[in-house]
Amino acid sequence: MSRRLSRRLFLAAGLAAPALIQARTARAAEEVDVELVLAVDVSRSVDAEEMEMQMQGYASAFRDPRLAEGIAGGPLGAIAVTLFVWSDWNLQQTLVPWTRLDGAASCERFAAALDGASRETYLYTSISGAMDYAARQFGRRYQGLRKVVDISGDGVNNSGRPVADARADALGQGIVLNGLAVLDRSPQPSALLAGIPPVDEYYRDEVIGGPGAFLMVAEGYEAFAGAVRRKIIREIAAVPQPGPLVERAFA
Repeated sequence: MSRRLSRRLFLAAGLAAPALIQARTARAAEEVDVELVLAVDVSRSVDAEEMEMQMQGYASAFRDPRLAEGIAGGPLGAIAVTLFVWSDWNLQQTLVPWTRLDGAASCERFAAALDGASRETYLYTSISGAMDYAARQFGRRYQGLRKVVDISGDGVNNSGRPVADARADALGQGIVLNGLAVLDRSPQPSALLAGIPPVDEYYRDEVIGGPGAFLMVAEGYEAFAGAVRRKIIREIAAVPQPGPLVERAFA
């Protein structure tokens, strides 16, 4: 009798365990207005100087008072942000983990983390790999009213699975894909001969997607800081206003 009772209790505990784990996970997920994943291209087309411009541009954006004001204007007054760099299909590295931002002080801490992050560049350009990695980051610690991925880069996909497949999977999860395309003022002749489209057209047609998705174009890396600042402020708006599909920033 005692053995049968013990077995029943053991089975009951086993059946209840997944529900308990799920409930604890749900309780642990803190609600925020936006979960924003910043995905930064560090393929071989990005040299050391351009890499530094990118990181300084992101840090400067989070130090802009308008960003903190935009966060405060949301229903919950907080967002969650993480930043990773990407290159080959299997090469993604999180530089700043999920961080809750609810004012100037937390934005400054995020900027300081970017100041101290590593600066390395690699080889190929796998936008699809970046999309897949970004999609896996959601729901780990925060639960956003909106889920947004911000992909910045200066080239087309040349590694990993087709972008169309990764894009479809991300959109199927309710993720909005925005783009920040950086135009190289001196495109490689090989790219022109191969019929590769300009990167801004490629990002517009193949990368961005979802409700309210848009593309910011930086006309050269000198314009990157202004482009990323405008882009993030637009992304975190409590009620995103209808805007142009493509915006351009100049140095």
